[in-house]
Amino acid sequence: MIPSLIVPVMAVGVTYCYASVLDLRERRVPFRTWYPMLAVGLPFTALFYILLIAEGDLRAPLFFLILTLLFSTIFYLFARFGLFGGADAWALIFLAVLIPAFPVVPLAGVPSLAYFPFAVLVNAVLLNLVTPLGIFIFNLKEGNAAPFPYRFLGFPVDGDRIAESYGFVMEDITEEEGGIHRRFLGIGESLKGMAGGGSRVYTLAMRREPSAYTRERDLYRKAGKVWISYGVPFIVPITAGFFSALLFGDILFYLLSLLMGG
Repeated sequence: MIPSLIVPVMAVGVTYCYASVLDLRERRVPFRTWYPMLAVGLPFTALFYILLIAEGDLRAPLFFLILTLLFSTIFYLFARFGLFGGADAWALIFLAVLIPAFPVVPLAGVPSLAYFPFAVLVNAVLLNLVTPLGIFIFNLKEGNAAPFPYRFLGFPVDGDRIAESYGFVMEDITEEEGGIHRRFLGIGESLKGMAGGGSRVYTLAMRREPSAYTRERDLYRKAGKVWISYGVPFIVPITAGFFSALLFGDILFYLLSLLMGG
């Protein structure tokens, strides 16, 4: 156990939970959300480095500082160029700053790369991959029919209440000769829309700018049910990755160790 990192762990854990609620409810995490966490945690993280330096071996503090700089720079650039959510990037950057090392020995042991933020990120990605399976099981249980792979990626919602949901519309819905025509958007169309060159419709935009989507809202109301992508913000799996790394350890490292008989 590293006592000096226990307070940062508590500060990050509470803040991550609060940020997850904010992101789920409002799809926004104000930057000021991180201020209390930093104010409480930074003095203890500084103490962690001071104690490492006092031991006389500079390799450990340099290891953590270099990895933190690299880790933080990568995610700052990801957010800067729109490849990653801003709140998600700051959550990982501030985690790296506050808790570079494993504060306690997890159940699966400390991995060979004993860098706590990396384990949190890996766990978050792995846990996020479970979501499509859960979506598929939900659609199977509810009898929601759609071509593969859409049943893994989204679900239908009431067209007249679509703005209350989170995600983007997975169907192209038009009205021709008094009838509603619909088709699922192809992967290429979705990627083009995500890059800003297409016409992907986000439910969040419909809620924030209802007057700009009058035609779409009328079409969705007439369609009855409309398929949308699931919209779980990445801060939620980051939070799950944080607690799982803290208690269990690096899931991928553990699985690879089992496969290699280690």
